This record gives sequence, C-alpha cells and structure tokens, in this order.
Amino acid sequence: MTKVATNEQPGNAVLYWLGRIWRGVSVPLTAVLLAGIIGSIILWLSDANPLEAYAALYRGAFGNATAIGRTLEKATPLILGGLAVAFAFKAGLFNIGGQGQLLLGAIIAGAVGFAFTDLPFIVHMPLALLIGSFMGALFASIAGALRTYTGAHEVITTIMLNFVAINITDYLADGPWKDSGIVARTPAIAESAAIPVWGTLPAGFFIAAIMAFATWYLLFRTTLGYEIRTVGLNSHAAHYAGIKVARTIILTMAISGFLAGMGGAIETLGVVGRFQPGFNTGLGFDGITIALLARTNPLGVIPAALLVGAMQAGSSQMQFDADVPVQIIDVIQALILFFVSAEMIVRWIIRTRADEGGGVTISSGWGSS
Repeated sequence: MTKVATNEQPGNAVLYWLGRIWRGVSVPLTAVLLAGIIGSIILWLSDANPLEAYAALYRGAFGNATAIGRTLEKATPLILGGLAVAFAFKAGLFNIGGQGQLLLGAIIAGAVGFAFTDLPFIVHMPLALLIGSFMGALFASIAGALRTYTGAHEVITTIMLNFVAINITDYLADGPWKDSGIVARTPAIAESAAIPVWGTLPAGFFIAAIMAFATWYLLFRTTLGYEIRTVGLNSHAAHYAGIKVARTIILTMAISGFLAGMGGAIETLGVVGRFQPGFNTGLGFDGITIALLARTNPLGVIPAALLVGAMQAGSSQMQFDADVPVQIIDVIQALILFFVSAEMIVRWIIRTRADEGGGVTISSGWGSS
C-alpha cells in the first residue's frame, strides 16, 4: 500500500519549521546583504577598498576579547531599546518615546547610584536599576493614558515627551544634581551601584538578554501576552471578547517604557558610571531599527542588536585601518532600515512565498511570480 505524505510526518514537520524560520529571517538577511553591497559601492566610489574596510570592521568588533566586550557593551542598550519598540508593536502601538524614557531611566538610576553610599551591592545595584526602569515605565504610561482617554496618538505624544525628558535631564545634570566642575554631569555613582564587568564581558548584556527571553515568554506564554497581541490585532474584537483594552494599552506602554528605562539605567550603572548629557544620544531611536530588523520578535532583537552593536564597535577600527569616514556606518544602518521597512521591495527581489504544504518556494529572477 502506498503511504500518503501528511503534515504530521517527521519529514514534513521539519520542512514546515524550516519554512517558518526562513520566512522570518529572509527579509532581514536580504536587507543586510543589500545594504552591505550598496555600502561596498559607496566605499569604492570614495576610493576605499571595501574588503579591507569590512575586514577592519570585523576586527574592531570581534578581533579579540576586548573588541567582543565592546560589541556586547554597545549591543546592551540596543537590545532593551529594541524590546521596548517591539513590545509596543504587539499591541498595535508605536512607541517613539524610547529616547526620553531611556534618558529618564539613566539619570534616575544615576541619582540613586550617587545618593546612597552605605548600601551593599546586592541591594544598591538592583535598587538603582529597578528605580530607573520604573521611571521609564511611569513616563511611557503618560502616553498610554493619553491614547486611551483622549485618543491622542502615541506617535505624537511620545515625540513631544522626548523633548520634555531631554530638557528635564539637561536641567538636572546642569542644575540641582550637577557635579563640581564646568561640565554638566551628575556625580559618579558609588561602587556598590555599579554593574560589574567579568573580564571583558559586561554583566549588563546578560541582564538585557534575560529580559529578551522574559519578554518573549510574557508575550507568547501568558494570558497577559495573549491579551496584548489580541488588542494589537483588533482592539474592537478584543473589547467584545471581554479584554480590558484601556488597561492593556496603558500596561503595554508602561512595560515598554520599563524596558527602555532599563536600557538607560544599565548604560549609567554599567558603562558611563554617571549621567552625562550626550552619552546616550540616539540610543532610544536606534531601538526602532533593531525592532524592525528583528521583525518585532523579542528573541530576534538579540542578533539584530549584536549586528548594529558590532557595526558601532568596529567603526573606529575601520576608520583608522582603512581610512574610511565613520559616517559610512550610519549610511549602512540607514540602508538596512530602509530595506527592512520596504518589505515589499525585498520580497519582490527574493520572491519568497509559502506553498500549500507549509514549505517555501524561492524563485530567482525579477519577473517570475
């Protein structure tokens, strides 16, 4: 008797999961590849050797233990900023306020770090980290409440709140909390509040990675996560299903802000050692790039942040060894964001589609359908 293949057979199950994985990573990988190719053309037009430049970039990011530690350090706030954006996306919210939430988390964590000098490490460091994170949550919940009770779109309110946070932190760092001297910055945190570095490996990176797994678990293995995703798919259907939409939106924004605030807190406690305006510029906005590159998957945020962190960590080495302007890295990052965002363009190029059996068919060429 001839056996009929079904989706329940092991072979088909493997193909099904391989298909799902490919559909998830095809667009980001293609975006990175296309950005690298166009970046090579730009390097060549600027009289630089693309192979030499990319080799120097790799050495600066992964060439030795110190370089790897620097890459992990750069990736840490990017992971948490990306998680903040990706988490809000799951509820259909676009949190562009990660920069402001990160800044407030950074300065409040620094304040807790220098205000208490007689606490043990096991109390002081977690206390500073959590208070900074909760400050980000509180600030983000303002936008959630405005969206829920007034209908104000979170894109507008979070952009405006970014400027509020920037001015508040600048005032505190150059006013009541200013350290002695002419530079606008807070006093250094106590040693008991510092996040340790194990050799060349920053402990903050592992905290961020744990938060990525915790975020994935919350979204896909808990009732709250189901409610958040349901609100994101259709808030009206979620309301009729008995989900408290208003509470879910505010809570989602608060958790998103908590993640962004933690990114700022780790940057203060584990990297800079104090809050200083300018050291955290752009980290919150980079989270948008990370979230899009990760396809808003919390676990995908980790490799996406490592990629961008490696580019940032290796840019100086590329500049010195290959005589390449460091701004080229910004151009490549912008190209990656463009190709990830323009998903239809990338899918048109790679022509990826799922077949009826759950597999994937890839057709090369531009004209086939």
